[in-house]
Amino acid sequence: MLQSNDNWRASQEAEITAAQLAPTRETEAALIRTVPPGNYTAIVTGVANTTGVGLVEVYNVQ
Repeated sequence: MLQSNDNWRASQEAEITAAQLAPTRETEAALIRTVPPGNYTAIVTGVANTTGVGLVEVYNVQ
């Protein structure tokens, strides 16, 4: 695992806000991470391993 969170304000609020990518709800997960080029897998789970619909977006922020 490279990184995880359950609330974007808990760990990276300043970085996410500065990138103008802040979610509209405080309870949403969001991460900023610089990684080298390559293949990655995003695993999305709900709180306590619940199920639902997840959306993963990847941006090239410069």
